[in-house]
Amino acid sequence: MTKEHCASCNKELSHDEIALHRKLINRVAKDNFMCISCLASYFRVSEETLREKISYFKEMGCTLFFP
Repeated sequence: MTKEHCASCNKELSHDEIALHRKLINRVAKDNFMCISCLASYFRVSEETLREKISYFKEMGCTLFFP
């Protein structure tokens, strides 16, 4: 399996970053994902805010995120 990379900065992505992109941008996205830094810039929020959202979505049982 090939690793996914950020469409903006080419950073290798974690599963959580891919899941967050799908949750916030396009649930059925297959490519062109953004890393947490680029997502933060896109939404004009802090990276910490997005990390808190990842935790929140995991706690709520969102199936896009691994427990």
